[in-house]
Amino acid sequence: MNRLFRIFLVVALISGLLLFATNRLNSSQGYSSGKTLTIFNWGDYIDAELIKRFEKESGIKVVYETFDSNEAMMTKIEQGGTTYDIAVPSEYMIEKMRHEDLLVPLDLSKLPNLKYIDQRFMNLPFDPENKYSIPYFWGTVGIVFNPKMLHGKKITSWKDLWDPKLKNEILLTDGAREVIGMGLNSLGYSLNDTNKQHLIEAKEKLDSLTPNIKAIVGDEIKMLLANKEASVGLVWSGDASEIMSENEDLDYVVPEEGSNLWFDNMVIPKTAKNIKAAHQFINFMLDPKVAAQNADYVGYSTPNKGALKHMPKEVVSDTRFYPSPELTEKLEVYENLGKKNLAYYNELFLQFKMHRK
Repeated sequence: MNRLFRIFLVVALISGLLLFATNRLNSSQGYSSGKTLTIFNWGDYIDAELIKRFEKESGIKVVYETFDSNEAMMTKIEQGGTTYDIAVPSEYMIEKMRHEDLLVPLDLSKLPNLKYIDQRFMNLPFDPENKYSIPYFWGTVGIVFNPKMLHGKKITSWKDLWDPKLKNEILLTDGAREVIGMGLNSLGYSLNDTNKQHLIEAKEKLDSLTPNIKAIVGDEIKMLLANKEASVGLVWSGDASEIMSENEDLDYVVPEEGSNLWFDNMVIPKTAKNIKAAHQFINFMLDPKVAAQNADYVGYSTPNKGALKHMPKEVVSDTRFYPSPELTEKLEVYENLGKKNLAYYNELFLQFKMHRK
C-alpha cells in the first residue's frame, strides 16, 4: 500500500467519523430528517413562546431565521442554499413567487383550523383560492402623529403633511412602495400606478415635502416617535400600535385619500424538505388561542376571527387597527409591478432620498 493511498484512507475515515458525530449531535438536538422545521420570517414577528410550545407538542425542532425585506427573502429562496420549510412574504411577493414557480401547493385538508380565518381575507387576487398561502397578519399604512406636539392639530389627509408648520417634523419609513405610494395617493393616483408621468409627478410632489422631513429611517422609527423626536411618522399599522403603547399621546390614522391594505401570509417554498411539518406548524398557528397570543405579542391585526374572541375587547374594537369592511374595501393591495416597474419605483425613491442631501 503506497503512502498516498494510506493518506486517502485516513482522510476518508476521519470524514466519516466527523459526519457520524455531526449526525448524532444534530439528532440529540432534534435536527434529524423529518424532525426539523426551518422558518424564514420577519424580525420579531412571532411570540417565541409559541415556537417552544410547538416544539414540545410536536417533537419537531424549529430553526428560525429572519429577513428585513421581501426582496431579501426572495433572493435567498431563489438561491436555494437553505432549505426553508415556511416563509412569510407579503402579498405582492407571493404573487411573484407563484408566477416564478417558487411555492409548493398547500394541502388544505391538512389545515382544519383554516375555518377560523375571516373569509374577507381569503381568495384574494394575489393567490386565488389560497392554493399557496395562508393569512398570517394584515394591516394598513398610515400616519402616526402627536396632537400635543402639534398643538391640537389632527392629521386626516396625506395633504396635511405638506403644512409648512411641520418643518423638520416628519419621519418616513425606508420603503419605496410606501413613500412613492404616499406621493401617488396624495395626487389621487393608484398605489399600483405604472404611468411614468404620474410617477414623476409623485416624485416631484415628494421633493416639495423635503423641508418637513426630519429623516428616512428603518425600525428605529418606533423609538424615535415614542420618544418625541418627531411629531409625525409614516408607518405600518402594527408599528403604530407598538409605538402608541409606549406613548399614550400618539394617535394613528389612515388618510382619507386612501392607502395600502397589506397582508403577510405563510407559504411553503420550493426549498422545503419537511412539508408535513410545515402543514403542522401552519395549522398550529391557525388555532384561535395561538393566533390570539401571537397577535398580542406582535401587535398587528390578526385575520383569525376565532382569535378575536380571546383578545381584549378594547383591542379588537379599535377601528384604527381593525377597520370596518367598508373602509378596507376602499384601500389598495400592492400588486406585483414586475421587475422593470419595481426598478423604476426604486430609482425614483433613491432620487428622492438624494434630493434631500
